[in-house]
Amino acid sequence: MAAKRSRTVEIVETDRVEGFAHPRETVRLIGQDIVLSRASRAIRGGRPPQAWLISGPPGIGKATLAYRIARYLLAYGATDAGAADLSVPANAPAALQLAAGSHPGMLVLKRAVNPDTGKMMSVLSVAEIRRLGGFFGMTSGAGGWRVAIVDTADDMNEAAANALLKLLEEPPSRAMLLLVSNVPGRLLPTIRSRCQRLDLRPLEADGIDAELKQLLPELDAKQRASLARLGGGSLGMALTLAGGEGTALAAEADSLIERAGDPDIPGLLAFADKMNRMTDGMEDFGAFLSQSVAERIRARAATNVKPWIDAWEQINRSFARSTALHLDPRQTVLGASRTLNAAARRAGAI
Repeated sequence: MAAKRSRTVEIVETDRVEGFAHPRETVRLIGQDIVLSRASRAIRGGRPPQAWLISGPPGIGKATLAYRIARYLLAYGATDAGAADLSVPANAPAALQLAAGSHPGMLVLKRAVNPDTGKMMSVLSVAEIRRLGGFFGMTSGAGGWRVAIVDTADDMNEAAANALLKLLEEPPSRAMLLLVSNVPGRLLPTIRSRCQRLDLRPLEADGIDAELKQLLPELDAKQRASLARLGGGSLGMALTLAGGEGTALAAEADSLIERAGDPDIPGLLAFADKMNRMTDGMEDFGAFLSQSVAERIRARAATNVKPWIDAWEQINRSFARSTALHLDPRQTVLGASRTLNAAARRAGAI
């Protein structure tokens, strides 16, 4: 009897901004010199941790940093043979294999497309996380290291998180685990405690402007300034805004927050119907809304922000669930409006 052929699980590049290089192909890391220097000292000093938790808002370079660390380790190991900024020549074998997604010493775990339904899975499952055991148990490649990226660790369900924790309790040698997280507070405290932190900060407007000038030379200074502001410190967000319906979606997100105390329900329903006809409309709008709320929370600083932080976390969960399960955008948008309204009533406008 012929053995059953295993089905390939498709990895969807949800972190690729259409028209631009994927983080594994990106060699420039902007505005994160402090964390890059910390990572470099540990790796080139021969004492990297078993796992790094790379955290920060979406679109600021977390995955780019993870792939930069992986590229260096796969090329040089934990030695000072390479550059101090952890760069690797583009024509180096490890760099070419990593860019093609074919390096045998590299494993990337993400939410995938369910082969039975053809839809994106709502969580990063325990079955995916268990692949780490077999991967780290393999004989290491020429560089002597194996590197795994979990992107994002926020997507793990409880069983997956417990499986990951067990691996962290018995770390293999010459292996590196890189956990990418937008909201590290969602992870088990025991996972966080077993990782060293690399906390990335939102990018400065000047840095985003310089990158936009290089990547989108057709934009004028006023357009770049507007994108940098709406991006809220996220280059990925600014690039997304520059294409398609991004700017309109960001404006709707700002309007939803500004009208939190007096929402326009008919207008919201009409907008939700329009958004449903856009490619990735729900996902993009949720990202813009989350980014805008976070930016306003940071600006509010020491004042009463707890209700708004709670609202931000609830909105993130709601849009992630709705995107994964393809739920009705009208209910999601109305739910976000109710969440914002409740925060405004408890803590005032933001």
